Order: sequence, then C-alpha cells, then structure tokens
Amino acid sequence: MTKLFSRFRYQLLVFFAVIGPGFITAVVDNDSGGIYTYSAAGARYGYLPLWTLLPITVVLIIVQEMCSRMGAVTGKGLSDLIREEFGLRITFVMMALLVLVNLTNVMAEFAGVASSLELFHVSRYVSVPLSAVAVWFLVVKGNYRSVEKIFLFSCVLYVTYIISGFLVNPNWKEAAIYSVKPVLLFDSGYIYMLIGMVGTTIAPWMQFYLQSAVVEKGVTAKEYAASRVEVVVGCIMTDVVAFFIIVACAGAIYSVAPRDIQDAKEAALALKPFGQYAFLLFSAGLFNASIFAACILPLSTAYSVCEGLGFEAGVNRRMREAPIFYVLYTALIVVGAGVVLIPNFPLVRMILLSQVLNGVLLPLVLIFMVILINKSDLMGEWVNSRWFNVATWVTVVVMIGLTLAQVGIALKGTP
Repeated sequence: MTKLFSRFRYQLLVFFAVIGPGFITAVVDNDSGGIYTYSAAGARYGYLPLWTLLPITVVLIIVQEMCSRMGAVTGKGLSDLIREEFGLRITFVMMALLVLVNLTNVMAEFAGVASSLELFHVSRYVSVPLSAVAVWFLVVKGNYRSVEKIFLFSCVLYVTYIISGFLVNPNWKEAAIYSVKPVLLFDSGYIYMLIGMVGTTIAPWMQFYLQSAVVEKGVTAKEYAASRVEVVVGCIMTDVVAFFIIVACAGAIYSVAPRDIQDAKEAALALKPFGQYAFLLFSAGLFNASIFAACILPLSTAYSVCEGLGFEAGVNRRMREAPIFYVLYTALIVVGAGVVLIPNFPLVRMILLSQVLNGVLLPLVLIFMVILINKSDLMGEWVNSRWFNVATWVTVVVMIGLTLAQVGIALKGTP
C-alpha cells in the first residue's frame, strides 16, 4: 500500500509539473469564433447539434496527443520537423499559409474583444488598442513560467459558461438525449453549422503551438505519460464548455424563437431575461476567450515561423536574442488589432472567414503530422500503433471531405 501511494504521489507531482501546454491549447480553442459558432448552433437548432461533440472530442484528443508525443520524443517543434524532413521550400509555403490563416484569426479575436466590451458601451476604439497593448506586454515582458500561469488562470474563467448554462435552466432531458442521438438534416444551414463546429474546434495553429510549448516547457519522453493525461483532460474540458454554450443558447433563444444570430454579443443579450448574472457571466467569458486567444495565436504563429525558418524563438529569450520572433509577434498584434478599428469593419464576416481558412489548411497539416509520427528513425518506439494510424487517417479523410464541403458552401454564400 505504501509503494502504491508513493507511486500515485509521484505520478501526481509529474502531472502538475507538466500541466500547461496541452490544457491551454485545447481550452483556448473556444475563442471568439468558437463561441459564435456554438452559440449560433444552439440558437438555430437547439439541442440537435450536441451529438457532434462526442466524435469531435475523440478527434481532438487524437490530434493533440500526436503533437504532444512528437514534441516530447523529438524535442523539436512541428514546423522544425517539417523543415528537416521535407525541406525549406515546402516549409516556407506552409509558414506563409499559416501566417495568412492566423492573421485572420487574430483579427477575429480582437473583433471578439470589441463585441464583448460593446455590451457595456465601451467603444472598440478604446477596448481594442488597450487590449493589444496588454497582450503585447504580457508576452514580451514575461517569461514562459509567468505567462503560462496567467494562461492557466484564464482557462479557469471558462467556468462562466457552465454557470450560465445552469442559470438558463434548459431542458436537461432533451440535452441528454441529443448528446448521444445523431441527427442529420438535409438542410444546407445545418450542414454548414456542423462543418463549422469541426473546423472551429480543431484548428491548424493548435498543433504548432502545442508541440512548441511542450518543447519549451522541457517535457521529455520520460514525462510523456503525464503530458498525455493533461492533453486528454484539456480536450474534454474544451468540449464540456462547448456543450454548455450550446445548451445556454438553446434554452435562452431556441426555446423562445429559433433564429440565426449575428454574433456572440447577441447570444449574451438573449440571456438577460434569465437574470443579470447569466448575461454578465456569458459576456465575461466572451471577453476572456477573445483576449486569451489574442495572446496565444500571435505567439503560436511566431513560434512556428521562427522554428520552421531556423530563427531563435521563445518567450524565455530576450528581444535581442530572438528579434524575428518578437517582430513577427508584434506585427500580428498591430495588424490584427488595427484592421478591426477600420470604420464599418465586418466583424462577423471576419470570424466566419477565419474558420473557413482554418478548415482549408488543417488537412494539409494533419497529413504532415501522420507522415512524421510514423518515421521510426525519428520517433523510435513512439511511432503510431496500427489502430491509431487507422483512426488518424480516417480523421484526415473526413477532414478533407468536410473542408471541400465547407469551401463549396462558402463559395455559394453562407446559408
């Protein structure tokens, strides 16, 4: 019994030592685009889309686990491995696409900041510049440990959506039934919404950020088992939050009058009749998610590009040690925040565009990941198992199909 307790205590200590990268990466995926997508799903279709969260969670765990494993075993980021195994030319093209996609995502996050604080009559011309400055100082003046602590605290604040869901007092029986009962409607809007839910949950930037963060934190193959647990917990947590966002909007909007909503701000306003706390918690969650992702996305992009092109990168390095890293990080924040300040900027359209571009790039990233993780000279005994490969390739094929469907619907116009 003493040995069993000692082993459990050791594993618990290792888990808390490595917690951070996987949990942060998964939870931050519920950004402004994700919150809007889940809110729109609940407002228009009620509890029907809840069944998708189970397969989405499984896919998210598979993809995130692969990244964590590659980072722990090789000690290198994903873009670094792509350069070494496939050459600089392919890496440059991949990084250019990633910068384009992530820039639209950064714009979407600052659009979320603007929307959340406009609920309290704070002009975007005040909220966005102040938020951009705060985000910049957080990373540039901090180190990995201090930044990670703040990010983990932000993860805890996602509980506001869970509380909001309970305050609305939705139909829990229907929610439970449709969580396990697949419902497919031959409706272009419903199909588009399902595609959007997948695209917003599994984004390309997540894979690059997670692997880089695992490397910078110093997680090795020895601590990998604890790191894998952390990844799984983070993936489950992110979709639990998604569940409560859908449930809250199904109870507050769909049950009263099913409709399309234009942004997450509208979802927050719909919670007002259920009490001021429900409204305030949902609004606070939107602001937290937006500014949290506004920190992570530029950081992820700077990590990926610098690793892929051979430049020094990392928040533990000073500006003179990694100038390209900090210049790119700063440029993404300045451009992302600056575009949102343009008069009559289409906030909702930018959020939707960012999700479409995520879907286009993701299958390509997944293919590189599957090839890399099955290289025995690179991964040794840590290559994918046969069943894990089957699950991964099925995920790749499904994501390519969803991407083609998403692009086709987007070209015809949002339903």
